[in-house]
Amino acid sequence: MRVLAILQARMSSSRLPNKVLLPLFGEPMLARQIERLRRATSIDHLIVATSAAATDDPIAEQCEKLGAVCYRGSLDDVLDRFEQAARPHAPKHVLRLTADCPLTDPNLIDQLVARHIESRADYTTNANPPSFPDGLDAEIMRYAVLHIAWREAQRKSEREHVTLYIASNPDRFIIETLRSETDLSALRWTVDEKDDLALVERIYAALYPRNPAFTTQDILHLLEDQPELRTLNTSHRRNEGLEKSLAQEKS
Repeated sequence: MRVLAILQARMSSSRLPNKVLLPLFGEPMLARQIERLRRATSIDHLIVATSAAATDDPIAEQCEKLGAVCYRGSLDDVLDRFEQAARPHAPKHVLRLTADCPLTDPNLIDQLVARHIESRADYTTNANPPSFPDGLDAEIMRYAVLHIAWREAQRKSEREHVTLYIASNPDRFIIETLRSETDLSALRWTVDEKDDLALVERIYAALYPRNPAFTTQDILHLLEDQPELRTLNTSHRRNEGLEKSLAQEKS
């Protein structure tokens, strides 16, 4: 298998509990994202990786309804969850995605995978530095490099955030970045707060009925027509979860 996509999901979000199964235009948010990911031609296989905790039983049940493969592992050691989910499939590359991004762009994922493979990088991201909207983030790594991180990473933050060990060692790993031609990093399309969900709901309501496979360009055109949407949820910072983990280690 060349590219295994792993979609990270849990119910115990502190800022917006149960967010991955909250309704979004008539379906659970997780279902909407899987629907979009299945349009990416570069993905050979998709797994939803959640925890073995009872609180995440609804995610496994939803995956069964959707015909999606679900792996259940550690709640807090997400790096271990990813490595264990990937290992039986022996993929060459592992694509990491998170289940709170229901506007994920399959075309952008295909571009990222192509850049990664053509450049022969160990790890490729479209988010460091950020130039795409928050919520279109994706990253792909060679499985061999994921395994190295799993074997060697020691800090709690490195176990919680799957690629932190890799990204923190640019002298050791070949790191590639896919950048947007236009800086769109001020836009926030992820779902961590109620106003994030409100924005995404309005985008789906405006675009999905006409074209379920609406694109990033369609969203940008909508924001031009309805500029008030651009600032509906921009009071929140990017990567607040990572910032919190690193701050706890320093305290």
